[in-house]
Formats: sequence, C-alpha cells, structure tokens
Amino acid sequence: MPLRYDATRDDVAALLDGEPRYRVDQVWDGLHRQLAEPEELTALPKRLRARLAEQLPPALAEQAVAVSRDGATVKWLFGLEGGARAETVLMLYPDRATVCVSTQAGCAMACGFCATGQAGFERHLSGGEIVEQVVRAARAARERDRRLSHVVFMGMGEPLANYDRVWAAVTRLHADLGLSARHLTLSTVGIVPGIRRLAGEALPVNLAVSLHAANDVLRDELVPINRRYPLAVLTEACQAYVAATRRRLSFEWALIDGVNDRPSDAGELAELARPLGAHVNLIPLNPTPGWPARGTPRAGVRAFQERLGRLGVNATVRRTRGVDIDAACGQLAARTPVSVAGPARR
Repeated sequence: MPLRYDATRDDVAALLDGEPRYRVDQVWDGLHRQLAEPEELTALPKRLRARLAEQLPPALAEQAVAVSRDGATVKWLFGLEGGARAETVLMLYPDRATVCVSTQAGCAMACGFCATGQAGFERHLSGGEIVEQVVRAARAARERDRRLSHVVFMGMGEPLANYDRVWAAVTRLHADLGLSARHLTLSTVGIVPGIRRLAGEALPVNLAVSLHAANDVLRDELVPINRRYPLAVLTEACQAYVAATRRRLSFEWALIDGVNDRPSDAGELAELARPLGAHVNLIPLNPTPGWPARGTPRAGVRAFQERLGRLGVNATVRRTRGVDIDAACGQLAARTPVSVAGPARR
C-alpha cells in the first residue's frame, strides 16, 4: 500500500475489502475532512483502526518544530522516505491561517539569495507528501482554534518543476479537504512550460512569479533559470495565463540593498507589470548564512513601493514572519547552507 495521502480512494477500498461499503467514505472523510489520524476514527471498530494505522502510515516524520516568539508562526522539519527532509510553515494572521508547503527536498533553481537554492536539489515530493503537510498544519491551526484557509506553494523547491505531483496535491486539497481554489497559490521562478500548462487547468488557482529583476542581465544573475526562459519568453507566457484565466498575476520581488531597489529597477518593473495588470509583492530580503547581501532598509522599501504607485503599479509589502526561527521567505534550508558569492552592487 502507498503512504497515507498518496493512497487513492480505490487503494482505500482495496484495503477495506470485505468491510461494509460505507467504510470507504468514513475513512476517506476522516482522513481529509476531519484531519484525523486512523486511531481517532472512533466510528470504526478498534481492530480496523489499528489495521489502517499500520497499512496507511504517514509520510512525514516530525524531526523538529519551532515556534516564533510571538507564537504566530510555526515551522516543522519533516523527515521523508529515503532520508530527505523538508520544511513546512504555518502562519497565523488576524483574518486567515496560511500554510507554506514544500514541493521538493531542496531546489535545483540555484537562486543564490535563497537558502533552499544554496542547499541544492535532493528529490521531488509526492502529491501525498505535499497534502500531508497541509493536513499537519490544519491540525495545528485547529488546536489554536483557527481554521486553515490558505495554502501557498512557496516553501522548499520549484512547484512547476514538479508539476504533475503538485497538481495532484492541488486537486486533492480542493476536492477532498474542501479548500477554495482561489485560496491556493502556486509560486514559480519562471518555468514557462509549467505556466502554460497552468493556464489550461480548470481550477482557478493563483499564480505568483518570483521575478526579482526586470532586465535580463540582472535576472540572469539573481535567477539563473532566466538564461533558459528570458523575460520576453516569460512575459509572453504570463500574458497567455492572464488571458486564459482572467486571474490576477502577482510578481514577487525580494528587495536587495543596492542591487534591485533603485529608481531604474522600479521603472523596469513597472514597464513589465503594467500591461499585465500584475500586482507586486515586495519582500525585504531575509538573511541567509550563505548570502552576503542585505535586504533593503525600511525607508528604501517604502520609497520603492511609493515609486511603483506613481508609475501605476499596485504594490504591497509582505509582512515578514518567522525570521527568528528561519521560517521567513527564502530561509527554508532543512540543512546547513553552503557559502555562495553575493551579487555585485550596481
């Protein structure tokens, strides 16, 4: 049998062969809607609960958990089959509870300012490993009298490089956990074939492109995949996505002091974002041990945001959460990061 959330309904039916047919619905609903462990499914006979626990084992082994000083951010380090590890972050806001899930152990995109990119790639996560991260976070939110409402695929890894498994997780989260597709956000550094596939999907999920630079020279340095899919190609795919889905596109922009926070950078970003009607999320660069550059100071972030506004681009500054536990954007590593050279100040 597969691991717990990689099991299909048919797998569960096979496991319950000889039991009343309604048991399949009880187990399926219990695992997904009730977020229950098999042992907690008290509508089932005790012997059956024990068999489910044995034959549908979890994929994630909790190795460490950290809680931020304000209690609003929780980060888990999970061990995976084969020895890989991945991290998951739950963020509690006044109006929502969001989980940031990993889609790969490590990442092959090699963005130097990201701790996951510094660590390199180990393997893809399965759809069930992704879903189980959401279930674990939803249980933790419930223990705090909160309901998990949003999922962002912005943890370790490049979601669109693991497209089939990620989309299997998306459909499971929507159909079986009951999460709104409009509350699911996929992030990408610019995997153009994946963006084009996403444009043809029926579920109206959100797309966030980690842009960080709006000219090819700088983006080649910050986001190496740009050498394969330069901005002209990426922009064309984004245009096709917006036209097909009529969903608002978001650009993520990690502000690096003296590197991509100048007036000229804001002008280039505005020229790219305006025709797409894209919203810009500004993220002051979070510290990682292997990247010597620093994030733009608060006054510079505000100035950059205001300049974008004057240029006709809607931009918000993302609230940094969990820096004290290395749970903020770009800090997920799951192992000691290696040292890399930083970008040249321009």
